[in-house]
Amino acid sequence: MAAAGLAGLAGLGPGEAAAAAQALALPAESFGNDPRVELAWAARAHQHAQVYFNLISSVDPKFLSLTKVDDRIYEEFRRTFRDLRVDVLDPEELKSEPAKEKWRPFCLSFQDLVEDFNYGTLLRLDSRRDYSEENSIFAPRIQFFAIEIARNREGFNDDVYSRKSR
Repeated sequence: MAAAGLAGLAGLGPGEAAAAAQALALPAESFGNDPRVELAWAARAHQHAQVYFNLISSVDPKFLSLTKVDDRIYEEFRRTFRDLRVDVLDPEELKSEPAKEKWRPFCLSFQDLVEDFNYGTLLRLDSRRDYSEENSIFAPRIQFFAIEIARNREGFNDDVYSRKSR
């Protein structure tokens, strides 16, 4: 997340910040490209990323439950994306047109099971590193959950926990 984006949010007055927060409750189709709304979405995604990284830094990731349906997400993820490397992600395997065609049905299958399944979330590309502009990609929340549940269960977030818990 670029520092400039967060500095822009700090520049919003109380009324503007409240309006941006209220706007987040509306469906995305209600907006054009309102920079205040985009900034509020980015700030919320950044806050979520910080909370998640602090969580995997302080609690052994193998014991984390991210949703009520973690088992189902993990099983379906590994059935659909059997060979996808989750330790270091290739953005092409998430964002290319062929990848989107494979991810779309996976994501939609959780539409009624995972709240805000398509909400924009930051995802680390390299599981050993912190969130940074170079190590982050914007992804739907269900994609974040699928990859992070796999990382937690397969031991790829252990480095973060070991490094931060010392």
